[in-house]
Amino acid sequence: MSRPGGSTAAAALRAAALTAVLRPGEPGAPVAVTDVVRVLREHGEPGPIELTDADVIQMRAVAADLHAVFAAPSTAAAARRLNLLLLARAGPPRLSDHDGTAWHLHVDTDRAPWAEWLATSSAMALAALLADRQARPGGLCAAAGCGRPFADLGRGARRRYCSARCASRARVAAYRRSRAVYPKL
Repeated sequence: MSRPGGSTAAAALRAAALTAVLRPGEPGAPVAVTDVVRVLREHGEPGPIELTDADVIQMRAVAADLHAVFAAPSTAAAARRLNLLLLARAGPPRLSDHDGTAWHLHVDTDRAPWAEWLATSSAMALAALLADRQARPGGLCAAAGCGRPFADLGRGARRRYCSARCASRARVAAYRRSRAVYPKL
């Protein structure tokens, strides 16, 4: 399992995407290994991805912790959740160039199980975003019926939606509600 760290932004985006596909808020809903592999591929995971149902079950537990970070109501609450995740899962930081990758920071073992890798790489990326921006590293989509986690990489106003599509749907719904309350005279 060769997993280069990638950029902080890429790791944060991957954390949000994996948290969404692993659906920690839906404990009874099945998650297919192929869906998790697809997300890993979409986010640049190299060469053969050997993932089992047991790996996915363990990753779902981590995704529940990550979901709590995305759902945190404040920067301080997100920081507390990230600190707990790092305390429980991360080891001392060190540099690694395992498997011929470029030097990168690790807080897990070079051949960590998938769940450990997801926890540590995601927590480090989200913690770096929080420290850099002094704001929550992401959120949950505010569009009705969505709730998908997203990483907030912007410098401007805080994001409320996971995508332009959800933002547009929310604006259209708000416009239609306003038209129903205040019809044309």
